[in-house]
Amino acid sequence: MSIIDADDILKFPVLVGDIGGTNARFALLVDPHAEPKMFEIVQTSDFETIDQAIQATVLDKTSLQPRTAVLAIAGPVDGDEIPLTNCPWVVKPRAMIANLGLEDVIVINDFEAQALAVLALDDSSLIAIGGGKAETFGSKVVLGPGTGLGVAGLVHARHAWIPVPGEGGHIDVGPRSDRERDLFPYLETIDGRISAEQLLCGRGLVNIYRAIVAQKNGVEVFTHPAAISEAGLDGTNGDAAEAIDLFAGFLGRVAGDMALVFMARGGVYLAGGISQHILPALQRPGFRIAFNDKAPHSELMAAMPVYVVTHPTAALVGLAAFAKTPSRFGVAIENRRWRN
Repeated sequence: MSIIDADDILKFPVLVGDIGGTNARFALLVDPHAEPKMFEIVQTSDFETIDQAIQATVLDKTSLQPRTAVLAIAGPVDGDEIPLTNCPWVVKPRAMIANLGLEDVIVINDFEAQALAVLALDDSSLIAIGGGKAETFGSKVVLGPGTGLGVAGLVHARHAWIPVPGEGGHIDVGPRSDRERDLFPYLETIDGRISAEQLLCGRGLVNIYRAIVAQKNGVEVFTHPAAISEAGLDGTNGDAAEAIDLFAGFLGRVAGDMALVFMARGGVYLAGGISQHILPALQRPGFRIAFNDKAPHSELMAAMPVYVVTHPTAALVGLAAFAKTPSRFGVAIENRRWRN
């Protein structure tokens, strides 16, 4: 695996960017000792390309010319033209170097950045949801329901933390209870599949709510996930309340599955705005019951800590930590780094 070693220091200023399906966040590090200068959060739909977003949001707002860019994108990184999974943008690092004055571009998966962030955040940015104490060098898992469902692991080996990207949000999910078996025929599928992402993202919450309404031949009151979560959390709509409870249970189940895959004695971290917004639902028993319900390993699961990440720009914190001391992390850069 090709990684950045201690002798390969990134050239500053460094532009870091967290590019999701809906929002793009950017910050600039002047040198390895400076705090990141944050820029306005922008919607990807407001710009035709990522290059236009960087030009308007960063380069037009500062006299500093970044020499390096470290970008985290919502999708697998493969080849010189990298499409995002839930956004029409295509990241073209060679074109960035040619058009934006950059000398070095590194592109990683957005949940690699979220995984890096959990090493840089302090306790004030984490809210615990049950479990025991995290082991210092225990493997970790990060999940984040947002525009899609991101998943990454983080393992410690050879004196470095190694983020493990993947597309775990697209694993299959099936019904466990009689209630779920009643609802599953009404869920929207992708080519006949119900993946975790079909349930555990903004549109997934809408999918669950619509199934609840359709199963009882009711009338849909809400069309937007924020409205469903608000009405569900305050209890003003029974269908929305059930949707939120089911969402929390499905998230607990999938988080538990990922925790078993990575043996996450270092903790499971729920990132993204949705996890923060529905925190009261996650703090009710259903989430943790679903997380622990992994016979014959329920006792093992009960000891694993789960945290909700509350920092508003956690991925940028992770990218900044990597940019300052890249040799601390075993971030794979083979076929993911382009230089002038």
